Amino acid sequence: MFNTREVAIRVLSEVQDKGKFSNKALQEYSQIDMSLEDKRLLRELVYGVLENRMYIDNIIKSASNVRMKKIHPMILQILRVGIYQIGFMDRIPAHAAIDESVKLAKKYGHKGTIGYVNGVLRKIDREREKFFLTEIPKNMEELSVRYSHPGFLVDLWIKQFGFEFTKELLKANNTRPLLNIRVNTLKIDRENLLDKLGKYDLQLIRGELSRDCIKVLNPENITDSKEFKEGFFTIQDESSMLVTEISEPKEKDLILDVCSAPGGKATHMAQRMNDKGKIIARDLYTQKIKLIMENCKRLGINIIEGQVYDAGIFDESLRDKVDVCLVDAPCSGFGLLRRKPDIKFNRKSEDLETLVEIQSQILSNSAGYVKSGGKLIYSTCTLNKNENLDQVQNFLIRNPEFMLTPIELPRDIVLSETQKYGYIELYPHIHGTDGFFIAKMTRK
Repeated sequence: MFNTREVAIRVLSEVQDKGKFSNKALQEYSQIDMSLEDKRLLRELVYGVLENRMYIDNIIKSASNVRMKKIHPMILQILRVGIYQIGFMDRIPAHAAIDESVKLAKKYGHKGTIGYVNGVLRKIDREREKFFLTEIPKNMEELSVRYSHPGFLVDLWIKQFGFEFTKELLKANNTRPLLNIRVNTLKIDRENLLDKLGKYDLQLIRGELSRDCIKVLNPENITDSKEFKEGFFTIQDESSMLVTEISEPKEKDLILDVCSAPGGKATHMAQRMNDKGKIIARDLYTQKIKLIMENCKRLGINIIEGQVYDAGIFDESLRDKVDVCLVDAPCSGFGLLRRKPDIKFNRKSEDLETLVEIQSQILSNSAGYVKSGGKLIYSTCTLNKNENLDQVQNFLIRNPEFMLTPIELPRDIVLSETQKYGYIELYPHIHGTDGFFIAKMTRK
């Protein structure tokens, strides 16, 4: 029988050594018999270590007489979890964190590692002021270590956004976002869903940017609820919901979503169309299309047709036929670091150039699908001008028949001064959403 800290080190090991996403690795251990309090502790330990891994590793390098590469992988995870508890969790006494770490070292190490883990953690606890940084970061390298973001990304953001903006963005990336759910208006309205979910003692807040959004402060087991299984809501960040607000799909429209999985934006558009018209939802893999169609079945949506298709190849059969073409492009995902902190360690600077080329090809193909007067929507869940505004501007130079179109949001919401120019950029530390970019273009 695993205890909570043991599950945490196993999940962290699978994330680092097997390249699994943290949410998927946690899901695999979800069947273990744990109390709600232990499940919360598990998530905090896993995400806390991932969010602060570079910072924690810097402490290990300073406190240990063994080089990082020489530390056994499981012992390294034990140290990380122990240090996180000592330095970041006031409610757990340091002696308890150390004792539990030593017990795990007995199980996963040998006699020498038991004393090593005990000695390193006790040294860090005794000399906290030495090991835990208190000075305000003054340069790129200090920002990178303090907020555990790779140097190439911090450097990129400083160049694009400035030092102070980047510092606040990094801090926000290490906070925990609220779960956002989207009301399925084909089955229920927001107020009635609030009433139904309120019976589960859930703490709920109405989203301010999308009229279909509800934010959940304590979402444990919400997908086990009758309301979820019957398709009254689905999980989607409010930033993604804005794609539908900006696209303004209408009944009887023909919509093409060229990179659709898992189908959140396509199903939201279907809601706004009152399930009348047609949406073609495409993706590269059969399994992803199957997931889209399963979501459609649960939500009671009939107008979506799933197709396995490569967005990088032009489909002549759809030339000049589409009212709205959505390009939710494959991207670096740097806007999702609050939800998927492991992305920080999976992306390399050289990946970005390849992604920009892929996005450019998909955008060029998608332009040919849009009818005269139709809309082309380009969105990403990243914060990188090369993948966002620069990508759109380069596309417009190559395709002068398209133009950016001013964005008007419900209730005259103004998220950014750039709305009047046809695009918006969303940031965790400013808007409280995932980092996101949306551009609205119209074919003349």
